[in-house]
Amino acid sequence: MHEQPVQLSVNGTAVNASVEPRMTLADFLRERCGLTGTHLGCEHGACGACTVLLDGAAVRSCLMFAVQAEGMAVTTVEGIAAPDGTLSPVQSALRECHGLQCGFCTPGFVTSLTALLRDNPNPSDAEIREGLSGNFCRCTGYQGIVAAAHRAAEAMRSSAVTPR
Repeated sequence: MHEQPVQLSVNGTAVNASVEPRMTLADFLRERCGLTGTHLGCEHGACGACTVLLDGAAVRSCLMFAVQAEGMAVTTVEGIAAPDGTLSPVQSALRECHGLQCGFCTPGFVTSLTALLRDNPNPSDAEIREGLSGNFCRCTGYQGIVAAAHRAAEAMRSSAVTPR
């Protein structure tokens, strides 16, 4: 198949590549950019493990072609932490509240929570659960994840940190 050029920003870095039109954004990030934090679970958009931020919106990267991201900014879980490696409030809260277990779903939860808390800095339990309804975790039971969302929201409100 004939490759097409694609130009986008990935975690703040300009990326120029040639890709097959059918290559998913998830495969592009993992294979071409070496960003393996974006996990592939169901590859049908149901599990949320592949969630990334596309121009700030949480999207399922397994359902998009890389060429559809032309000219856009992609933020993966690797781009959520500060450049010096300091964890974001969401990442810290998930660790502190035991919101992670096996870790497979964690990248999707981190990116989804980052977008949710950016748009709603003081969500209720119901709003958190609704905002995360596209992310499946088979290990935690969600209590730690919801608690982490509240902790991260409080940390961001008290320090005026805006998620990416």
